[in-house]
Amino acid sequence: MSTAPPPPTVAEVERIAALLDPVIRNLQITQCYQELSSSLAQRLGLRANWCTFATWASKQAGQTIRKEDLARALESAQANSLTPTSTTEDVVVSAQRIGSKHSAAEIHESLWRVLNPAGVIDRASEAVGRGNKKVFEEIGREFARFQATCLNDTTFNTDHLTRFCAGLRPGDPPDGQRYLQQAFARYYQACFESDAKTRLELLLCANLEIGFHEQTRLQPEIAASLDAAVVDPQEFRIRLIEALFPYHGYLVRLRLFLMRLFKRSTRFDNALTTLVTEARRQAHRFITAHLMTIGLPRGERLRLGEDLSGEFPPTLSQIANPDLLALLAQIDPTPDSTRDSGAIDWGDLSDRIHFIADMFRCYADTADLFEPPFTPEQIAQLKAGQLPAGQL
Repeated sequence: MSTAPPPPTVAEVERIAALLDPVIRNLQITQCYQELSSSLAQRLGLRANWCTFATWASKQAGQTIRKEDLARALESAQANSLTPTSTTEDVVVSAQRIGSKHSAAEIHESLWRVLNPAGVIDRASEAVGRGNKKVFEEIGREFARFQATCLNDTTFNTDHLTRFCAGLRPGDPPDGQRYLQQAFARYYQACFESDAKTRLELLLCANLEIGFHEQTRLQPEIAASLDAAVVDPQEFRIRLIEALFPYHGYLVRLRLFLMRLFKRSTRFDNALTTLVTEARRQAHRFITAHLMTIGLPRGERLRLGEDLSGEFPPTLSQIANPDLLALLAQIDPTPDSTRDSGAIDWGDLSDRIHFIADMFRCYADTADLFEPPFTPEQIAQLKAGQLPAGQL
């Protein structure tokens, strides 16, 4: 009979986190999460632990890190943006009125070039990559350490659990790791729990505690990824004037400055302000739409801005664990229901954790989540440090 491979070690997690290539690093993080998830499932059965969800969240993040999803949106946006609109036409007409010698088509091309949508994609990719690494090198490492310290125990060993928890910082996130201490103690307790409902509630509570810690720590990176769409109006104005008035841009800027100084805004100024506002809105919409999606096995896709359509498993339809009840009361404003679970603003921690709480509860007992994220051939290539071929 074949034996399961050993779980990833702390050294392996640290090696992966230190990789410089964000694409390879993300793919290896995703695979490592799956191995950590599967190893814990050997003790707890095919009931989702935090690494189970992290596998698919990391796989989705990989699309943004590789710039695949946003690149497809960009192609569509580029086609639309190069089509004249009332906003861009105002820029064209007003620029020509103050002396630009460029044609309408040339001004449209300059607008797109100066807006630099590729830079938006780069900033989103970098922010998501930083978050992916940040979470893994902290929480992935603790899962590896927990499995090495506690997972082989055949009887409850308080000394082992105490030694593991002593390696975690007291206090609340983002700096403290109190929620991680509580969560791993629940995982350990679940390893020795025979009652199915009690065990599942322990797992859900642990998953949510780690999720709350993770999302609090990720707040800066999530804000940065959503703010990748921000265009600095002053920088945009300067670069566009230099593009449209290559020989006397300074004089144009001086003229516009004097007009603003005497509170006489020009049509060109107004048109640029409107254009920047619209460009920012469009870019933010694209980024939000693609960041707020997660793919699960068998082609299922969750849109984080929409209410979950699934139901809680019967075992979790009503909660008995008092600690879990208290946590849900803190983070879930619609208890025992997926109503209003869709996150209106993914940058808002309370919106985000409400969705995550209901998602973790809906999929707590879903064995499909343990399917591998990559093919055996792709895993072999990843283990060799190569970029796998095929759909990732």
